[in-house]
Amino acid sequence: MKMKLDIRQSEAVLAVIESGSFEQAAIVLHLTPSAVSQRVRALETTLGAPLVVRTRPCRATPAGQRLLQYLRRVQSLEQDLQAELADSEAAPLSVAIAVNADTLDSWLLPALAPFLLRERMLLDLSVDDQDHTYTLLEAGLALGCISTEALPMRGCNAEMLGKMRYRCMASPDFRAQWFAKGMTRAAVRQAPVIVFNRKDRLQADFLLKHYGLTDGAYPCHYVPASEAYMQAIALGLGWGMVPELQMGALQRQGALVDIAPQRPTDVALYWHSWKVQSPRMERLSKALTMAARKLLG
Repeated sequence: MKMKLDIRQSEAVLAVIESGSFEQAAIVLHLTPSAVSQRVRALETTLGAPLVVRTRPCRATPAGQRLLQYLRRVQSLEQDLQAELADSEAAPLSVAIAVNADTLDSWLLPALAPFLLRERMLLDLSVDDQDHTYTLLEAGLALGCISTEALPMRGCNAEMLGKMRYRCMASPDFRAQWFAKGMTRAAVRQAPVIVFNRKDRLQADFLLKHYGLTDGAYPCHYVPASEAYMQAIALGLGWGMVPELQMGALQRQGALVDIAPQRPTDVALYWHSWKVQSPRMERLSKALTMAARKLLG
C-alpha cells in the first residue's frame, strides 16, 4: 500500500526537532502545543515508528532522522522549483551545511562568497569538530557537510577536498621555557597544551602517535573559539595545532614558532552531499569542491 505523508504533520515534526520543544514548535506554527503533539503522534502512527524523543530538548529518533533528511531535501527542491516556475532564480535558497571551525575560519567563506552572491543562496551553518560534522548530516540537520569521514552514507556522495596541514605552534617564550631541548617526551608531559574542545583529537592523536602519551598524561587548556585559541598560544599559555592557512601573519610577526617542523599533521577533508538535490545545491557542491582543491591541494 502506498503511503503519503501529511504536509501539516510533517511540518509539525520538523518544527519540533528544529526548535527543540513542542512549545516552541507551536509558536512557529501558530498552533497550541496540544495540536502540535497530535500531529506528531498522527504521523508516528502512520509510519509505525516513534519520530521524536520527548526530552529537553526534543531530538529525533533514528526514524525521525531519516524523515528529517527527506523533509530538508524536499524543502530545498521546492524552493528551486518555485524559482524556476517564476522564470527566475532571484528567490533566496537557504542551505544548511555542517563544517569544522578551522574550515570556517580560514577558507570556506572567501571561497564561496562570489558563488553565494551570484546565486542568492543563504547559509545556515552548523559548526562542529571535523570528526563529528558527519553526524549532523546523518541526523538530517544539514544538506551537506565537510568531514574527515571518507565513506558516504547511503544516498550520498563523498568527494575528496584535499588536506589541511596543521603544525605544532607556540610562542618563542613558551618554546624557550618548555622546549629548550626540543619536544622530548618528558617535556611534553609537563608543557600545557591548548585544545579547542573535548571533541578535538588533533593534539591527543599527535601525542599518542609520537610520544605514546594517553589522554590525561599532560596538562590542557580548553579554548573553544578560534580567535581566542590562537591568542592563547600567542600569549604563551600553551602550545597547540594550528592550520597553515591561519598562522601566516602571526608567524611572520614572530608571535608563533613551529616547535615540531618535521612533524606536520595532515587532515583529509571530504564534502558529503545528497545524490539527489536541487540544481543550486548541485552547483554549490561543485563550486565548493573546486575552490577547496585549489586551496588544500
